Amino acid sequence: MRRNFTQLLVGLIVLAMPLVAAAESSVDTDGIAFFEAHVLPVLVRRCYQCHSDSADQLKGGLRLDSREGTLAGGESGPAVVPHDLAKSLLVSAVRYDGLEMPPDGRLSDDEIESIERWITMGAPDPRDETANPEKNRFDLKTGRDFWSLRPISNPPLPVITNPTWPRTSIDYFILSKLEQAELQPSAEADRVDWLRRVHYDLCGLPPTVQEIDEFLSDQTANAYERLVDRLLASPHYGERWGQHWLDVIRFAETEGFEYDRTIPDSWRFRDYVIQSLNAGIGFDTFVREQLAGDEISEEDRRLQVAAGFHRLGAVRRNAGNQEVSGSRNEVLTERTDIIGSAFLGMTVGCARCHDHKFDPISQRDYYRLQAYFAASHEHDVPYVKSDNVEAWKSETTRVQREIAELTQLLANKGIAEEKATIAKIQTLAKQLPAAIPMVSSVRNDFAKQTPIHVLRRGEWAIPLDQVWPQPPEVLPLGSSSVAPRHASMPRTALADWLVDRQNPLTARVIANRLWHYHFGRGIVPSPNDFGRNGMPPSHLELLDYLACRLVMSNWQLKPIHRMIVLSSTYRQSSEMANAARYRTIDPENRLLGRFTRRRLSAEEIRDSMLLLSGQLNREIGGPSVMLPVEEELVKQLYDPSQWKVTEERSQQARRSIYLIAKRNLRLPLMEAFDQPTLQASCANREASTHVPQALELLNGRTSNDLADRFASHLAGLAAGDSQSQIELGFRMATGRSPNPEEVRLAKAFLERGAHREFALAIFNINAFLYVR
Repeated sequence: MRRNFTQLLVGLIVLAMPLVAAAESSVDTDGIAFFEAHVLPVLVRRCYQCHSDSADQLKGGLRLDSREGTLAGGESGPAVVPHDLAKSLLVSAVRYDGLEMPPDGRLSDDEIESIERWITMGAPDPRDETANPEKNRFDLKTGRDFWSLRPISNPPLPVITNPTWPRTSIDYFILSKLEQAELQPSAEADRVDWLRRVHYDLCGLPPTVQEIDEFLSDQTANAYERLVDRLLASPHYGERWGQHWLDVIRFAETEGFEYDRTIPDSWRFRDYVIQSLNAGIGFDTFVREQLAGDEISEEDRRLQVAAGFHRLGAVRRNAGNQEVSGSRNEVLTERTDIIGSAFLGMTVGCARCHDHKFDPISQRDYYRLQAYFAASHEHDVPYVKSDNVEAWKSETTRVQREIAELTQLLANKGIAEEKATIAKIQTLAKQLPAAIPMVSSVRNDFAKQTPIHVLRRGEWAIPLDQVWPQPPEVLPLGSSSVAPRHASMPRTALADWLVDRQNPLTARVIANRLWHYHFGRGIVPSPNDFGRNGMPPSHLELLDYLACRLVMSNWQLKPIHRMIVLSSTYRQSSEMANAARYRTIDPENRLLGRFTRRRLSAEEIRDSMLLLSGQLNREIGGPSVMLPVEEELVKQLYDPSQWKVTEERSQQARRSIYLIAKRNLRLPLMEAFDQPTLQASCANREASTHVPQALELLNGRTSNDLADRFASHLAGLAAGDSQSQIELGFRMATGRSPNPEEVRLAKAFLERGAHREFALAIFNINAFLYVR
């Protein structure tokens, strides 16, 4: 009995130990939080000017900018003795009891009480080093030896044993790795599979039946090459690849948070991206225009639109006042973090509150990068001539003045007169000129330039050393000069550095993104993280080869696309010749011994259904479209009037990239199929599989409306012939003819007159939803 009791007691003690530890940890955490919220700001604001490493002259040998210095004290003794107010000289000093500190005025009673409470708690203080470190805690030399931070090499083509397999240079790198693993590539894909694959990859749409037949009948030696060139020249190329870039830079047309205010005419930036990609401008120019378009030209409206890149982050309006320091800090944080994610492929944002835990990026580096944006402020530019703007302002002011006068009279009128006055106001409201076209951009205002400081734990209220623009120290400065403290074009200097040939990251990152979107997985599987916490490259030499080719071809993207989609690697079947061996050696297909099947994206699914139903409006560009949605979704908006459905039916059939990108409302179909939330950079869309997807395709408004139209379209193309309708329906949706079982089931549908159900079933089969 006693033995059992002892075992029980020991067990209870063991079980209790984590709880005790957790309680102690909780106390420490609470104390540190109290220190940072109530004590540290007072020390920074009232004491650091005389008692810190940054002081012009250290007074009394006392440093209060580190835990060690605070406990050690100065010439008079220890400033703080944990749990002992009587022995803590800091307490007597702030009480003005003998010592009188700070000398320029006594602290408030609340501030003194906070210091006393902190010391009574045991003076918890997380500062384990000087608050203003002059040197990084990591070894920059070792940091520069990490694979992504080394200079880009120009590797030779590897030696392979099967020289007949490669079609383009990249095949040598892929085959070399496969041969080292004693694996063989898969057989070549069926022509229709490859055709459907490349159509979706380059344009985001399936090939039509006519395009399939034309390609199958073309037996010339360069049939593949001519098809790829045609797709790369298509205006739909910019729509497809523009969506990828918009994902990466978290493009949205509204500001998010509670109000989710619409950014004026922000669709122009989306059109800028599409047009730029279609025009084939170099990626280096693409970067410069987005980061510094307004600095390059104040008159060129296209470049003003491009600079709208800096307006894409979510914005907390604080009742409309963006000059509140906290709000300004949030904006600058957004603009800094996206540079790391989109262009450098590094988690730069992790260094906002402290030196990066994994990568050689210091907190000081972070704020130096932020300093490039110190003078940048929102600027909405009229998209019309100044004379038109003045006329618009004049007419708007006149009408608004008359409305205001009538509104003031309402209070003194009788019921009959009141109705007449309201009618006049309503008539005047209709006379208000339509809003003039705008460009949502930025510009430099050096009179309002924000001083950039290293912020203690990222808190804007606790500034430390001031810093100026400079790239992260671990990366080479390149041939571009660092922006001087008073540079007139700081963001141009940043853009020049990003695309400098000595910068090892930018070219690698965009080359990896191209590979990622073609194969569903990047050479570096973590496209936004080329750091130590990311995933290592499967083919580093190939990545460098692509990056080198990109820079050597003046940063042109289309030649890289062409090299990839014409390669034997890309033309492989998704079927494995020796599945068991592959599953053992390379289960994730990192060596690319086959093509990885992928599900269509949300946009591809909707656009394909529109195409199949004969409804797709291929118009390029223009204002965004709002579709009819469930009333319950609209009512959840802070201001439901923000959702104004586009009335013209043909506009509702535009491609999905032209649907409004509203942060607080996503269409059910798009949300079900993993459309990003638009809150942060999305470098890799998930391809989840869950029940709501099936329910949306079977019961959703979009799929059912388009199934009706698809059925009617099929009936018109193959009137009265069920066999022809089945054959045509499958070829339109999947590129291939139906198998016997599919024919049997389809006929059963059509014999019951269920043409719509047959069309809806087509939208739900894997052969439609997946690219193989």
